[in-house]
Amino acid sequence: MSTLAKPNHIGRKISRIRELRDMKQEALAQALGTNQQAISALENSETIDDEKLIAVAKALGVSVEALKNFSDEAAINYFNNFYDNSGSNGAFSHGPVFTFNPLDKLMESIEENKKLYERLLQAEKEKTEYLEKILKDK
Repeated sequence: MSTLAKPNHIGRKISRIRELRDMKQEALAQALGTNQQAISALENSETIDDEKLIAVAKALGVSVEALKNFSDEAAINYFNNFYDNSGSNGAFSHGPVFTFNPLDKLMESIEENKKLYERLLQAEKEKTEYLEKILKDK
């Protein structure tokens, strides 16, 4: 039986909401502190424990209830009637929801690269000094 035919297949609901948010598995994996393969396995699961479900809902920017009750028909209806619900607190928030500041992550990676570069320079300096010492002793 296809996952599309199973209305309570939570993994498929996660996949559909992720796709509607224009989010790749890798982005969801990063938000959850895991890898893409784990997200793929998660999206193939019919059931998921509540603790993980809460984390996934937060990463996707929806409520647990919205995740559990998601259906393609409801999503289509939501977007078709968006202008009527613009002031309501719907299941979806507007725009991407990050559990981290992307700019902070960029700056962290730049700082890490700088530290690695400095370590590389130090190692090269030590290697050069060692070789010079060996050549001098001969």
